[in-house]
Formats: sequence, structure tokens, C-alpha cells
Amino acid sequence: MPAKVTLQDIADALGVSRNTVSKAINNTGVLAEATRQKVLEKAIEMGYKQFSYANSISDITNPFSSQPKASGEIALFSGSFLNNSHFASTMLDKFQYEISLLGYSLTMHRVDHQNIESRTLPLSYRPDNTKAIVCIEMFDHSYCEMLCSLGLPVLMIDAPVASYWRPLNADVLLMDNFSNIYTVVNDMSKKGITKIGFVGQVTHCRSFYERFIAFREAMYINNLNFDEKYCLTEVHPHGSEYREYLFEALTKIQEMPELFICANDFVALDLISGLKRMGIECPRDIKIFGFDDSPESKIMSPSLSTSHIHSQIIGYSAANLVISRIEQPDLNYRITYTETDLIYRESTQM
Repeated sequence: MPAKVTLQDIADALGVSRNTVSKAINNTGVLAEATRQKVLEKAIEMGYKQFSYANSISDITNPFSSQPKASGEIALFSGSFLNNSHFASTMLDKFQYEISLLGYSLTMHRVDHQNIESRTLPLSYRPDNTKAIVCIEMFDHSYCEMLCSLGLPVLMIDAPVASYWRPLNADVLLMDNFSNIYTVVNDMSKKGITKIGFVGQVTHCRSFYERFIAFREAMYINNLNFDEKYCLTEVHPHGSEYREYLFEALTKIQEMPELFICANDFVALDLISGLKRMGIECPRDIKIFGFDDSPESKIMSPSLSTSHIHSQIIGYSAANLVISRIEQPDLNYRITYTETDLIYRESTQM
């Protein structure tokens, strides 16, 4: 019986590290696409069988495969405009690339308020050739239920808060919303910062809610007092009027905390703008922590401490979840998290 092929065998054959091979095969970390493809091709050539990616990966990397590629469309439904600052812009490039290797194409459909109110599908949507639906920024629970009733595989990238107690018939993909907030609260408490608040509409989506829960749990774990007077979590649209809303809310706070943890970077930007109008400077007078590591977070002044989201890994994982659901529709529904990295910048400096 031939010896079992190991990750080290593949690494030696290619002249790369075992860690590089592990990243390519197990879909972890960040790796150049050309390197990943080279590792997968060598793994199949050598007879390595233990892939974490969907079974179809062997078909696209094995030149001797006789199985035809799949065909059809995967429909992306979005409730908002996904500009270049949104993590989804990079994520979708990776997602589209991965599904195209398997023979699928991506169609994009904007869901407007009229669609949501009337529970109708966008006019651009063509059901006949659609094999699955992916939702981004789709947080109306009833509308998501309607999509899940169409008899197609559905993947939610983030999801409505109500899906906690009214689960959707869909897979859910999220980034890790907990670990970095635990670490930030712990690190700041060691530096004597104990008055910490949270800013952002908690019920906006699962990610915002989880970040708020992480903040509360981190306060408890570190024996710090959770005080609602430091939190701005009222229901208010995160749109063009949010900056003015935040400014007015800030003027009503009798005592400022030492640190604000924000639901995302754009909340942090609006918060810093409001504080400046009040003559309060970050980080001199108050520390700010965001989430998402948007392009703006790096170039703003002060540069923003935040959580980095691996958009390409989310795209790769989304393709994995969708394709495996198409191939095996009877799988139990899954909730999958991708890692995030803590980045400290000027906004939390002492």
C-alpha cells in the first residue's frame, strides 16, 4: 500500500513551507491565488484527498477530470449600495472568481424599499436559471423568510437580528464579532480605562448585535461596570442623517466615557466628527475603537483602531458554503465565522 501523502510531502515537492500548503488546502489565512492553485494542483497530482473545500475543487484542478462543469446563475440580493469602502466589494471579486471556476455566473440584484414592503422580487431577477441566492445587507426578516421559501439554497452574509429566535432556512456567514472586542476591553482596563460605552444601532443586524453583546460580556468578565449612560444604541437609520443624530445625542450625555467601542468604522467616523464639534479630541480626551478596517480607517486623522475583516476569505468561504449546499441540499444549516485581526492605531493611544 502506498504511503499516505502528507502536507509536508506536498511542501517538499513544491519547495514551499508546510504552513503555505496548509493555508491553501484548509482555506485559512491570506494566500496569493496563484500559489493556492499551484498547491491544490500538486496535492491532487500526489493523491492527497483531505480537502476542506467543496468536492468540486478536485474537478477544476485535475486536468484529467472528465466530469463536466456545472452551469447556472447564483443571484446576489443586496439591500444597499455596495461601494468600494464596503468589505463586500473585495469579497465579491473572490466569490465570483471561485464560482466561475465551477461553471456558475453571478447576477446582482438591488432590493429596494418597494420590493421589501410588497414582498416582491427585483425585476432583474430571472428564476429559471438561478441555482442559489446570496444575501448581503438584507436585514428585513420577513423578506428573508420569503427568499428562503423559494426552494433554492440561500446564504446570508450577516443576517437580521430576528433570525436568532426565528431561524431562517439558510446558511449564515459572519466574521468573528467577539474576540477582538474582548481583547480591547481587557487591554484598556489594564491601562486604567474603566468607563467604556458602545455606539451603534444594536438591532441593525446580527453583527452589530454580536459586537454589543461582546462589549457587555467583556465588561462583565473584566469586573467593569456596564453603564447605559455611556451607550448610544437607539434605533436610528445608519444613513446620511446619522451623523447629525449622533451629534445631538452626544450633547445630551452628562459625562463622557473614556472609550467608545463603535459598531463599525463609519459609526466611529460620525462619532469623531460629533465630538470635534463639541471640542472633544480623540485620542487626547476620549479613545475610539471601530470595526471592519475600512479604507477610511487608515487615512483618517487620527487613524482608527479597528478589527480587520478578511474579505477574500469571506468570499472563498461563501463560495464553499453555496457550492456545497447546491451539491448537498439536505445538509444541516450552518453558521460559519471567519477570523478577524485586531489593529491598534492612533485613536486608542494613551
